[in-house]
Amino acid sequence: MKILIALLIFSVIIIVHELGHFLFAKMNGITVVEFSLGMGPRLLSHEWGGTRYSLKLLPFGGSCMMLGEDGEDEGEGTFGSKSVWARISVIAAGPIFNFILAFVLSIFIIGNIGYDEPIIRGVTEGLPAQAAGLRAGDRITKMNGKKIMLYREISNYGMFHSGETVVFEYERDGRTHTATVTPELTDSGYLYGVQGSVNIRKKTNPIETLRYSAHEVYYWIDVTLQSLKMLVTGGVTLDDMAGPVGVVDAIGDTYEASRQDGLLYVWLNLVNMAILLTANLGVMNLLPLPALDGGRLAFLIVEAIRGKKVNQELEARIHMTGLLLLMVLMVVVMFNDVRKILM
Repeated sequence: MKILIALLIFSVIIIVHELGHFLFAKMNGITVVEFSLGMGPRLLSHEWGGTRYSLKLLPFGGSCMMLGEDGEDEGEGTFGSKSVWARISVIAAGPIFNFILAFVLSIFIIGNIGYDEPIIRGVTEGLPAQAAGLRAGDRITKMNGKKIMLYREISNYGMFHSGETVVFEYERDGRTHTATVTPELTDSGYLYGVQGSVNIRKKTNPIETLRYSAHEVYYWIDVTLQSLKMLVTGGVTLDDMAGPVGVVDAIGDTYEASRQDGLLYVWLNLVNMAILLTANLGVMNLLPLPALDGGRLAFLIVEAIRGKKVNQELEARIHMTGLLLLMVLMVVVMFNDVRKILM
């Protein structure tokens, strides 16, 4: 069951991503040769309106294959025949649609159960927050100048800035105050000593729901970028990463843990997982790496600046090399996922 649920979530996210490329290609008069879900041999396919729609064997990935997108043809209806800004819009549309999907799903979550207020529910005796004067009921608004709108952002700031002194800006009785807190190193890591819960939610009006839904998307984008930064600097390791197998396992665990709370909470938790995944996919695809949308955008931006195209043969070789390295990384991560599950 968990595999079917995971495939459904992956499929929706990938279809939306490829739909972004597809719609903007059509809008710009680019011929879409094939729109597919999955990779490998075709299981089902149908040609309609000059485009072949396919379902493929391997249930990961998807594609929107455009005529001449690799630069081999620049005739009518080809990718290369369009202006550089038209091509940029087509490539950028995939990740942007992932963020739009995350926003729509966030509206469903926050509209149903609200958002986790950044309110302190208590302070731990003897830890720095208490000494700095923070107390239950304080609403955290900023940490070192970073705007805080969700309780999750408080603990995440501590994780991504471990050991750093933090200037808390907070509201109490309608007034704004500040407190400087240097976290204390304990057996559980660096702690401020503030207590709260991501499960205490506040429902709000429709306008605020839209506002907090947009911030929810920002939150997951920020978490992804901060996590990538820690990966580069050695703050996290390969064991902290999860590939498709690890994600399927996490989705299964989420499903099983939610079943006892009823169908609504199953849906809410799975939708929350989908928000994380689609925002993550959007960010990862915008990284300026060969074979990813971000890599292609990098070449197009260079073209826009130079006023002429980059050597197409060189670009194709770079993207092919990047694709091979990406496949190797996927295999390594997949084997690591299996190892962690079996341990």
